[in-house]
Amino acid sequence: MNKFVIMIIILMVYTMDGFSNIDPVDSIASEEMKTIIRKPWYETIQLRGYAQMRYNGFFETNPDLQCAQCDRSWGGDADGFFFRRIRLIFSGQIHERVFMYIQPDLASGGNNTAQIRDAYFDLGLDAKQEFRLRIGQSKVPFGFENLQSSQNRLPLDRHDGMNSAVLNERDLGVFFYYAPSEIRKRFNYLVNSGLKGSGDYGMFGLGLYNGQTANLPEQNRNFHVVSRATYPFELASGQIIEASFQAYTGKFVINREMKTDTDQTEFEEFRYGPTFVMYPQPFGFQAEFNWGRGPEYDPELDDVVDAPLRGGYILANYFYEAGKHLFIPFTRYHYYQGGKKFEFDATRHRVRELEIGVEWQPHRNFELVAMYTISDRTFENSLNPDNRQKGSLLRLQAQVNF
Repeated sequence: MNKFVIMIIILMVYTMDGFSNIDPVDSIASEEMKTIIRKPWYETIQLRGYAQMRYNGFFETNPDLQCAQCDRSWGGDADGFFFRRIRLIFSGQIHERVFMYIQPDLASGGNNTAQIRDAYFDLGLDAKQEFRLRIGQSKVPFGFENLQSSQNRLPLDRHDGMNSAVLNERDLGVFFYYAPSEIRKRFNYLVNSGLKGSGDYGMFGLGLYNGQTANLPEQNRNFHVVSRATYPFELASGQIIEASFQAYTGKFVINREMKTDTDQTEFEEFRYGPTFVMYPQPFGFQAEFNWGRGPEYDPELDDVVDAPLRGGYILANYFYEAGKHLFIPFTRYHYYQGGKKFEFDATRHRVRELEIGVEWQPHRNFELVAMYTISDRTFENSLNPDNRQKGSLLRLQAQVNF
């Protein structure tokens, strides 16, 4: 597999037209970029970020209804104010061919400890940066909502159906991205305009990554392989519609209580699925779904087995402006049937959940979200083999952007 990685990198570098013969300054497309690259690297670094504080204790009907992957302050005895995220983002074009991005989270794991979320650099393979290699820890290009920043997403948590593919959406690896300059500008517009875009992960992406997910050591010598193709169509009316398809495969080592020396811990897994996004101008609609196979706890066998999985969501939203205030009502229904490989014993999940909410933005630096959740969740493993919980609650989140 290591030889395969080297061959892919060499192929991508040598297929770039005239890569080694381009004058680095004269080839830069814009005067702005020429100005940037003449500055010392430390003058190009920018700092931005956001913080989210939540309260999940209103009208809670079942304290045993939980989702540890979603929000550790949901359910149990954890009611109270809770910092969900405190992100600082350091980024900059430190060379005409090198972009760096580092994002720590100061509220990781629910106990306000610091942890690296992203730490990568983009190596431009051509003058226009249409071909890039992303090297380091970054988001795995699988799913629109997984790639969408939590700073921009409307529902408070990502849906189980595709977020169960990669814990914290990230891993350590090498990713190749391609998109023409015009499409890269469109991706940036969809974020900067407030239309809740997913960011620039290329029109086409191909990656090799460890597979055990971010901030966890690799457990085998097999890389995961992922690929994604997407295109944001702009209609004559100005409406933008994006369609995507993504897939990945690999071998994953699960966390389980070893009963015998022959118990299986490594499982082959794969997933694939489409995405459709109609950006809110002013009405918006999203839908994603995926199918695949992976490890899942079986309560009847009291063992972890290879099993099918499937899940996704549909979401509708609407942008309503009242003076300088922006109101975005939304609703989402999501469904998941499968295991969560990164939880103990690849915990068996059956999720059906309806969310109805509204986001209020008095200005770009502050957002308040109120979301009512009606949930039916089954989550079972060898420590709790019979566990189905139903309930509802009102959740609030205040977000500051800087």
